[in-house]
Amino acid sequence: MRFGVGNAGRRGHRGRALTLAALSTGLVTGLMTGCAAGDGDPDPASGASAGASAGASAGTAAKVARRGGSVGVSGSACELPVTFDTAEFWKAKAVDADEASAAGGDLAGLADALLRQGPVTMACEIDAKPAGKIGFLRVWTGEPGDADATAVLKGFVAAEHGASGAKYRTFEAGGLTGAEVEYVTTSKLLEETKKERALAVTTAAGPVVLHLGGMDTDEHEAMLPAYELARSTLRPTG
Repeated sequence: MRFGVGNAGRRGHRGRALTLAALSTGLVTGLMTGCAAGDGDPDPASGASAGASAGASAGTAAKVARRGGSVGVSGSACELPVTFDTAEFWKAKAVDADEASAAGGDLAGLADALLRQGPVTMACEIDAKPAGKIGFLRVWTGEPGDADATAVLKGFVAAEHGASGAKYRTFEAGGLTGAEVEYVTTSKLLEETKKERALAVTTAAGPVVLHLGGMDTDEHEAMLPAYELARSTLRPTG
């Protein structure tokens, strides 16, 4: 932790952020249907080796997290149109937004607010806390359509409160061509801005968005190797 002028104010903001993050996590977790079998890793040989390198989002060498498991295929914690490796110790759980919405009342409204963003709905949440970090890699899926990956990603970012400064680019991985974005979000409550990153691909089953947030920019940057691992091993399921 860095100490210096203004650090007391930063600790105060960080404390409020921790409280809000804990509340948000509790609400989302309460709406999820989990798979208790861990990250699910039916084929250990299919993933990237520990510490493998990949092309970074900005075109330079990227640090890639050590592989812990994978999600996407049948029998894994989250069954998805794509599969990718998850970082060591990160814990994946499936999210059933339709079930939460069907509950009716306030819970349905909460589900719509937390689990739906633009053209996609949350389907999987991969928690960094078991690895000692505060944040998630979240997977969102949508219905099949004509929108390309960039259009889907722009719709996702546009639906996020306080988002600005988006910078888009294309990427390729595992036979998929997609779009990637870096942007920031500003919290009026905390008076803080933090970095966000997401990517989108389209599949026959519909679009998929992977989003990495974090409690703050420091946590976001600490979790980037897990994002790079997912990005570099991304491929269609089956």
